[in-house]
This record gives sequence, structure tokens and C-alpha cells, in this order.
Amino acid sequence: MEDKLTLLKKYNFWNNNIPELGFIRTDYTGKIFDYVGNKLIKVLVGQRRIGKSYILRQLAHRLIDGGVNPKNILYINKEFTDFDFIRNYKDLEILLNDYQIQWKPAGKMYLFIDEVQNIEGWEHFVNSYSQNFVTSYEIFISGSNSRMLSGELATLLSGRYVQFNVFSFSFKEYTGIAQQDISKQSYLQYMENGALPELFALPNHETRRNYVSAIKDTVLLRDIIQRHTVKDPKLLEDLFVFLVNNASNLVSINNIVNFFKSKNRKTTYDTLSNYIGFIEDASLIHKTERYNIRGKETISGNCKYYINDLSFKKYLYPGLAYGVGYELENLVYLDLRRAGYEVYVGAMQEKEVDFIALKGDRTIYLQSAYLIPDEHTAQREYAPLEAIRDNYEKYIVSLDDIVLPSRNGIQHVQVWNLAEIL
Repeated sequence: MEDKLTLLKKYNFWNNNIPELGFIRTDYTGKIFDYVGNKLIKVLVGQRRIGKSYILRQLAHRLIDGGVNPKNILYINKEFTDFDFIRNYKDLEILLNDYQIQWKPAGKMYLFIDEVQNIEGWEHFVNSYSQNFVTSYEIFISGSNSRMLSGELATLLSGRYVQFNVFSFSFKEYTGIAQQDISKQSYLQYMENGALPELFALPNHETRRNYVSAIKDTVLLRDIIQRHTVKDPKLLEDLFVFLVNNASNLVSINNIVNFFKSKNRKTTYDTLSNYIGFIEDASLIHKTERYNIRGKETISGNCKYYINDLSFKKYLYPGLAYGVGYELENLVYLDLRRAGYEVYVGAMQEKEVDFIALKGDRTIYLQSAYLIPDEHTAQREYAPLEAIRDNYEKYIVSLDDIVLPSRNGIQHVQVWNLAEIL
């Protein structure tokens, strides 16, 4: 017991120890802190190496700054081999009991468990302790699988948790860590570099490329191939390459089947559908359904996929055609998701609107365009929005140097200022 408790000391805030906090992501910590002070389980979900661990530690540090005794906070990270002895929820319970005996924390306890899906039966522990009425526990957990709360698990924890999707750095966060002003030039650099947190600590293109490649390999191997016993790992990786290089394009699974058949690769609709689902669950890509604007319903068939971070394209597959306009659309999608919107591709007769974004009572339509240099381009880009006959907000988002005048109620927004309207 003593060895395990000694081990915990280097990862926790006890005895004036402050684990690394990284760049303070106030948009996340502020949003999550709005839910502090109750029995709701706070769940952070996102791709590996996206910064969930830092956010959990930042939350713990903020609690301490607010007067919570550090000994009342227990942080465990199942990504670290030091915690390999915690195999299941019983092991976790034993460690918690030993910790309480040793440190004798008085009053409410705060439990932070990082990459909780690596603990067998974790949901039983979380459900039990979050609802304990003898000793008060508030629980924060993170995981790298977007479906960790699906199916029976969601039923078990029904009404007892709130989920926060964590993404790579926003443009605002990028300018903060890079100490740059918000401008077109800094946005172009943001597009060029990718926004995974650890990239900013690496000195050159080669080390960044190796880092991004290692993330991709780790996610595909540990989160997908091993977990789902994937029979064709090469097909899985080739599928990921296809999705990266076709991000922001309308595709269907049948299209993808035909693509691989044209390369003499034998596969089936069901296999590719399952593999895409695995890649989605690991948060490497995001699927966006088409939405019938007039019929107010989703449309099966074609959809779009967006990369979770442009670094996968920039560092791993830079030689394949992928225009700036597609990159811009990908970043606009991520901005909408960061802001908490449900996002769809808008469809109406033969016209497509890049995004329909829904949040609460707010609905907005957005069209993403690289540049609008002339009237011909303006007509093409504004036409889908002009065809929509309702009174919801409508925006064109681009990289133009000047703000274009309003046109039939459609506002123009320079993409580096997009967060201000969301």
C-alpha cells in the first residue's frame, strides 16, 4: 500500500506539489466549472493527445485556488504505466480506500480519473461513488472513445453525467500560446501548422511529423485494431488516408467501396462501415449528415467527413491534392463544434449549404469560401443562402482582406473573427 501511495504523490497536488498544467484552456475550464458543485459526473471525451489530461489538472488546480484542500483531490491517469496495477474497478476502490486511510481527507472529495475506459468495469465505480450519500464525491473522468457513454452505459448513468467534447487548440488559443495578434496572417499560420497541443513544444517540421505519425499509429493500433480485433489493419490505415484526403467532400460508403475496388482491393460495405465507425469513435474524424432544409430531416447516403486536426493532412499526406478552401471548411466545422453546435450539411433541391448549425433556439447557416474576388464568385457562393426562405442568421465565411457588405441579409465574416459571432 505504501508504495502505491508514494507513487500517487508525484501526480497529485499534495504537499505543495503542482503537476504540469500546460496552457490554461479557460474556454473549457470555465464551461466545465459551471457544472461544479453537484453529483453530475463530468465527462471529457476527445482524441488522444488532445489535451484532456491538462484540462483535468487545470480543473483540480482551480478547485484548490478556490479553497479546496489538496488532500481532498485524487488524480489518477491510466495512460501512465505507474497505474498499471489498477486493472478493474475493484483495484480502483482498494486504492481509494487506502488513500482515505492514509490522508484522512475531511469532507467532500474530488476524483479525477484520466482515460477511465482502461479500467474494466469503471462505470460501476463511477455510478456508485457519484451517488454516494454517506460520503460526498464529485467525479471528473476522461476518455478517448466517443462512444464510451453509448448503449447500456448511457442507461446506467442516465441523467447523472454531462459530456464535454475536447478538440485541439482553437484559433484564439493558438494566438494565445503563440503570442500573436488575431489577424489574417496568424490565421494562415494556424492553418499551416495544425493545432495539437504538443506540436507547439516541438522545434521543427520533422519532429512534428514524427509526433503526428506516432499519434496516428497509437490510435489506430491501441484504440481500434486491438480493441476491435481488426482483421485487415492495412485496409484500416488506407481508409484513414482516404478520409483525410477527401475531408470536406461529399462521399458515400458505396463510393469508398468502389474506390478500393478500382485499386484491386477486395472489401465490403459492412467492413468499411464498421471501420469508419471505429475511426469516428476514436475522434480522428467526424461524420456530418446532410439535412433537408425544407423537409427538416436528415438524408441518408452521401455525407461529409472532417479531420479532427489538420496536422494529419499537413504532416502525413501533404503531397496529395487538398485545397485551401477545403482546409478552411474543415476549420469552420471544428469552430462550430467547439462552440457546442450540432452541425449538418444543408441540402435543398440541387443546392448545398456547407453548414446548418443548431444550438438551443439558435439556427445559423454558414457558407465557407476561400476568397470572393469577383461578382461571379459572389453569385455562386451567396446563391445557396439566398435560396433559403426562412429568417435564421446567414453568413459567408472567407479569407478576404476586407469585410464585404451585407447582401440580402447575408453577413460576411472574416474567418479569424468567426468565434465572435458563435
